[in-house]
Amino acid sequence: MTIVALAYVLMEAIRRQALKGTKLANAQMTTIRLKLLKIGAVILRNTRRVCFLLSSAYPPLPAMESEAKAGRPQ
Repeated sequence: MTIVALAYVLMEAIRRQALKGTKLANAQMTTIRLKLLKIGAVILRNTRRVCFLLSSAYPPLPAMESEAKAGRPQ
């Protein structure tokens, strides 16, 4: 039960902070999980940044890019 509660708190924090001002700001947890987390990607990381390489066939790619920019620290 503890892991379920931790997952809920994590998803709520993502929605409240990273998705504020986007179309997914009021989405259900299942929708956020399906649209943002359950996708195939290659993750490249170095000491300064993390880069996600998504398939060009991924349909909501433009929306995801704008949401990632909205959640990026200034």
